[in-house]
Amino acid sequence: MQLFTTNCSLLAKGFLPAKGFLPAKGFLPAKGFSSMLKRRALVAVIAACLCSPALADSSASEQEESQKASNTFQPLDIFELEVATNPQLSPDGAQVVYVRRSNDIMSDRTRSSIWIADTRGNSHRPLLSSSKNYYSPAWSPDGSRIAYLSNTDGKPQLYVRWMDTGQTALVTNIQASPSSITWSPNGKSIAFTMSVDSKEKPFSVKMPKKPKGASWSPSFEYITKARYQADGRGILEPAYTHIFVVPADGGTARQLSSGNYHHRGSLSWAADNEHIFFSANRSDNWEYEPGEADIFKLDLAGNITVITNAPGSESSPVVSPNGKHIAYSRRDDKKLAYRNRYLHVMDTDGKNDSNLSIEIDNSVSNFHWKGNSGLYFQQMVRGVTQIDYLSLKGKQQSVTVGLGGETLGRPYTTGNFDYAGDIFAFTKGRHDRPADIFVRKGRKELQLTKLNEDALGHKELGAIKEFTYASSIDNEEIHGWYILPPGYDKSKKYPLITEIHGGPHLAYGPHFSAELQRMAAEGYIVFYNNHRGSTGYGERFALLLQNKYSSKYDFADHMSGIDVLIEKGLIEPEQLFITGGSAGGIATAYAIGLTDRFKAAVVAKPVINWVSKVLTADSGMYQIPYQFPGLPWEHMEHYWERSPLSLVGNVKTPTLLITGVEDKRTPMSETEQYYQALKLLKVDTVLVKVPGSSHGIAGRPSRMIGKIENILAWFDKYK
Repeated sequence: MQLFTTNCSLLAKGFLPAKGFLPAKGFLPAKGFSSMLKRRALVAVIAACLCSPALADSSASEQEESQKASNTFQPLDIFELEVATNPQLSPDGAQVVYVRRSNDIMSDRTRSSIWIADTRGNSHRPLLSSSKNYYSPAWSPDGSRIAYLSNTDGKPQLYVRWMDTGQTALVTNIQASPSSITWSPNGKSIAFTMSVDSKEKPFSVKMPKKPKGASWSPSFEYITKARYQADGRGILEPAYTHIFVVPADGGTARQLSSGNYHHRGSLSWAADNEHIFFSANRSDNWEYEPGEADIFKLDLAGNITVITNAPGSESSPVVSPNGKHIAYSRRDDKKLAYRNRYLHVMDTDGKNDSNLSIEIDNSVSNFHWKGNSGLYFQQMVRGVTQIDYLSLKGKQQSVTVGLGGETLGRPYTTGNFDYAGDIFAFTKGRHDRPADIFVRKGRKELQLTKLNEDALGHKELGAIKEFTYASSIDNEEIHGWYILPPGYDKSKKYPLITEIHGGPHLAYGPHFSAELQRMAAEGYIVFYNNHRGSTGYGERFALLLQNKYSSKYDFADHMSGIDVLIEKGLIEPEQLFITGGSAGGIATAYAIGLTDRFKAAVVAKPVINWVSKVLTADSGMYQIPYQFPGLPWEHMEHYWERSPLSLVGNVKTPTLLITGVEDKRTPMSETEQYYQALKLLKVDTVLVKVPGSSHGIAGRPSRMIGKIENILAWFDKYK
């Protein structure tokens, strides 16, 4: 009887078996196989519930509440979500492979598999899928093979699969994770990048030999680099990223690049199959030049030739099909927190350089040649990613809009596309669905996947509304959205949660968000915006926060939106709540230092004291020259003014703090400073530490659930 009761409880919460069930290796299930299994599992649970006296004993109100919960987005539903990423078209445009990410409720991990679909919509099936991870697929130039990465044999390795037979070869046997895998034009070689340990030692220390059987403390650790740590990786061992090449049929991976420099990012082969173009900063001062990079040419003997040397960053080279030109991204060297990235084209020797996107006031990326006459690319405009085209003569044309949906937690603007055979494959979602795979040819658009209909098709999610308003501080137009609770009643007023995005030079959009939909499901209207400093609104708008983050300016952007929603009659003015993570955590802590209008706040992974932050976090080497007027000890007043700690004496708002224990981007010491200060002021506060987590505290499904439910519990306490 206890089993029946538990099953009913899980059903009421919206629980379904974990996605990713896989048949025997090599079996290709019929379309809808996974959904059929879920339906059968659901029927079994329903049958158990109908037989259970526990259900019969439930009161009518309990049953009604249970039914309401099953129809809205619940915590365990997060484990059922899937997202499509990284679409890769076959050279003829007939098929698209993509990475399908699903959550495993038993391991609390996100698993990646590779699926394949016919671009006419006739078939959709798993290509590589098991309890292991498969990712980074790349078609061979003739479309006969796919290279990919997987941890099937332990550490990630490079594999090649023959598409006609399904035979698979292990191509590498390497000790570190490869990335940026790139086929040579003739299909005989594959280039990739990989981290290589360095044997650097600062000085020689001779320790006495310990006695046999003695147990001494671990050896000391030595740090010598300016960049010595990274979020998610901790303290970095001395190592450099290098370029390798390996025969596509398997063999020994051979290192081509040399020197104590990082050769990261995308690779592009020359048409002669003998040279590779890449971007790097090979200056001896590279540690202190985070915004500098040039494009180089590397031959198979390891000789390196510099192609560009302009101030700033030149990156992401893409060689034209005829081998005559290189498209690449350029950002200038102005020491500002945001600069547009432009699409440049030059000859392969670096001559005849031109800026094709000079008339586009946004950053552009992801370049794909259309023959040799122009390029397709993507940009983010007002919260949504779109695909555009530029000819080599500068003629611009729009292709499609609406890309996004690749993040599950918060509604960040994302999206990706590939182009081949006059067909586009791209990721696209909605406010109530994460990303699926779409294709477009001419004006015809076709959705190839529907990964979340089984999990969300029967759910009522919060509707989204878009609006713009003037900021009270200077009448700057601010773009925002709000999510209504499921079953919204326009005759009622609702409590409001304001959620602030990170960055701050990032952007939200009208995209799916598990976190915000959970908040709406609990009866809140959820408001979010792209405040000044957000990207996708031009360089001027992004720089409105230069040397002003956080400040009364972005604070006014948030408060003005709240006041508009109150004027609309949607919000209960005495039931205002606020939260945000990373840069949004900074803004939240700053806001409650300027107002006591909020009933409660949740400050996630914040910066509280900019002086200590830039000297202890992994990002200080970049932030000091680009976000501040100078070194902290030379501009202490400015750093202090930007710090929420400078306003802590004003705080009266009950505040929950939450940060990952292993966070190197906004270290735990920042959160602890604020916690201790609030305790000294006797403000109601709780510090929540997330064990094992780096900056991405929602990086695992259970942690995402924990983050959301802690926020809701704290706000419910003060409703």
